[in-house]
Amino acid sequence: MIKEFREFAMRGNVVDMAVGIIIGAAFGAIVKSLVDDVLMPVIGLLMGNVDFSNFFLVLKAGKVPGPYATLAEAKAATAVTLNYGLFVNSIVTFLIVAFAVFLLIKQINRLKREEAPAAPTTKECPFCLSAVPLKATRCPQCTSELKA
Repeated sequence: MIKEFREFAMRGNVVDMAVGIIIGAAFGAIVKSLVDDVLMPVIGLLMGNVDFSNFFLVLKAGKVPGPYATLAEAKAATAVTLNYGLFVNSIVTFLIVAFAVFLLIKQINRLKREEAPAAPTTKECPFCLSAVPLKATRCPQCTSELKA
């Protein structure tokens, strides 16, 4: 049983899938940082110094009564919150990852497209079945006259 598992785990497609998952997780972390640390602050600045990560609704006050200025204060007070600003960040992250995957798949499909087969340069002699240039009027092998 261990031998069968080892054979399964060492198959090329399983190893490729594992590598893809690892690279995908690393890519996801990079995109999350891009959204949280680069894009959202710029978008927030353009919208009048808005910090999306601090958009939340208090569903139930915590041990320390509100109001809470930041999400961190609400969490520290053990308040129950609906964090829609973090959800917006997640949506932007997803859209960037989805767009990057779309571009990757588009390039892979472009590389996979096979070129149209080249026009034939030879024809087959009906008498000896050898390859003959298209413009030939006689077969070079059997000297039979070929019809156009």
